[in-house]
Amino acid sequence: MKIALSFVTCLFILNTSMAQYLPLYQNTPNQKQVPNLESSMDTLGILITSGVSEPSYQYFRVKEDTVKRPCVIICPGGGYFILADGHEGVDVAKYFNSIGVNAMVIKYRMPNSNSQIDKSIAPLQDAQQAMYLARKNAAVWGIEEHKIGVMGFSAGGHLAASLASHYSDVKISNDTHISLRPDFQILIYPVITTKSFGHAGSTLNLIGEDPSIEQINYFSNETWVNAESPIAFIVHAKDDDAVPVKNAEIYNEVLIKNKVSSRLFLFEKGGHGFGMKNKMSEKQWPPMLEAWLFENKIL
Repeated sequence: MKIALSFVTCLFILNTSMAQYLPLYQNTPNQKQVPNLESSMDTLGILITSGVSEPSYQYFRVKEDTVKRPCVIICPGGGYFILADGHEGVDVAKYFNSIGVNAMVIKYRMPNSNSQIDKSIAPLQDAQQAMYLARKNAAVWGIEEHKIGVMGFSAGGHLAASLASHYSDVKISNDTHISLRPDFQILIYPVITTKSFGHAGSTLNLIGEDPSIEQINYFSNETWVNAESPIAFIVHAKDDDAVPVKNAEIYNEVLIKNKVSSRLFLFEKGGHGFGMKNKMSEKQWPPMLEAWLFENKIL
């Protein structure tokens, strides 16, 4: 009986959480008519969402008042296959609220040729749409319009860097020409490239088994950095055996080469997927990020 009650309670909690998300679009672009098979489950204490074909967002506001605050759009990781939207999404949003920053967690589409006309651009469209909504609704949502950043973990870091790289290549409806450029980017153990030192699973899920040279180059974000790229805060672990630390190192290197301010912090140990707390280190990245936000006058 206790097991049955726990299971029902768990389902209630998950369904309540899912109900708080709102659609990113009125009419989703680049989308086929398919059943919504999205589901969430708790796996060893980690909330995982799979089958995302209807993109959505959840907005976390610090306080309902007249104060304009920064905002961070959060892209959870999951290899472009699932979303770890608990410890790389909602938990992170609540942390940002605690330091006076609004946050928006997005459930972006998982690339799938059965669901999208061009699966490779679906996540980027969703990230662009999230930025569009944040800027469009800045006055109503209590957001300081020129302090809107993007954040991503793992494959979500690739998506965040893709938005920072391709904000001018608009792939959504934007008749009012709202700027889709993030004012800053926060990348935690990010996939940066679709070249050999990236993450094979993320690359396969995003651009398939036989991608063109053009696709590989487009989604290799280190090749698109220029003097207009957003400032960056990057975290990785040297012993990451899923996403090589070279991803973070090269991205940081090209940002600095282009005279873009970038802060890279490398843990000696930590592996991959540690979220906000690296259990293998006494030093943690959230306090460093908060200091960086103050240094750059975002907070």
